[in-house]
Amino acid sequence: MAESLKNMPWLQYKITTTDQYADDIGDQLQQFGAEAVTFEDTFDNPIYEPLPGDITFWKNTTVSALFQIKTDTSGIARWLQLKKDIGMINEIHCSTLQDQDWERVCLQDVKPIQIGQRLWICPTWETPPDPKAVNLMLDPGLAFGTGTHPTTALCLAWLDTHIRGGETIIDYGCGSGILGLAALKLGAKHVTAIDLDPQAVSATLENAKRNSIPSAMLDVRLPDQDSNNLQPASILIANILLQPLLTLAPHFATLTQPNAHLLLSGILSTQIDKIIQTYSEWFIFTSPAMIKADWACVSATRKPIN
Repeated sequence: MAESLKNMPWLQYKITTTDQYADDIGDQLQQFGAEAVTFEDTFDNPIYEPLPGDITFWKNTTVSALFQIKTDTSGIARWLQLKKDIGMINEIHCSTLQDQDWERVCLQDVKPIQIGQRLWICPTWETPPDPKAVNLMLDPGLAFGTGTHPTTALCLAWLDTHIRGGETIIDYGCGSGILGLAALKLGAKHVTAIDLDPQAVSATLENAKRNSIPSAMLDVRLPDQDSNNLQPASILIANILLQPLLTLAPHFATLTQPNAHLLLSGILSTQIDKIIQTYSEWFIFTSPAMIKADWACVSATRKPIN
C-alpha cells in the first residue's frame, strides 16, 4: 500500500445478496475501483466441503468492499440501488472505516495454545508459557493450519497421546505442516508431508526451519511425487475433507504398514459412518471417534496384509 494511503479512513460497502449473485457483484465492485473485496456468510455458517477448484458461496452472502475515502461513489450507489430494485441485492450498508495497523490487531488475537499434556503451539512473538514443554513455534500464514480449528486440535491431541518416539509418519494434506512438525517435536523419527498446494509445501519447509527441524527428518512433496521411494509409514494422518478421504482410501492402504495407525479428520460427526464403511476393507476401527464442535477425528489400525 502506498505511504499516502496509510492512516486514512476507508469507505466500506457491505452488500447482502445470495450465492447466485455474489461473484458478479464482487467483480463489478472491483471494476468500480474497490481496493479489496471479501465474502462472508451473512449468518455465520461455514462452508464445509467445497470440491477442489470450486468457488463456493454461502446461500446468504455478504460482499464487503473497501474504497479510498476520496472515491466518487455516485455511480456505485446508483448501480447498487438498481440491483436491489431488481432483487439481486437484499441490503446495502455504507460506512466509514478508520484505518489501523490490521496486522498488529490480528496478531494480538493469536496466543499460545496447549494441546494435551506435552504440546504447546506458540506464535513466534510470544514466549512459550512452559519452556520445558514441547513447543512448536508457528505463525498464522497463508497455508491452512495453526491449531485453532477443531480438526487440527483433535489430531494434535491424538499425536500428543500416541507419539512415543521412532515413528515414521505420512502427513497427507499437510497445510502449514503443523501435524507432521508437531509429531517430530514429540519424538517421531521421520515425516513425509504431502500437499497439492505448492504454497503449503513452502510453508511447511519454512515452519520446519523456524523450529530447527533437521532436513533429514522431513520430506515435503506434491501428491504426484508421493509414490517415488515412499515407504509405508507406521502412522498416516490426513486432515482434509470427506470426498478426497473416500477417494484416497485404497491409496492410503498402500501407504501404511501392517498394524500402522490411521488418523483421519476434516469431517463432520455426521460423516463418520461413511468413513468407517469405506475404510473397513483395509483398517480396523476400535476407538470411538473424537468430536469437537461437530467436527470429528477417527483412528484405526491397518489390517495384516495377506
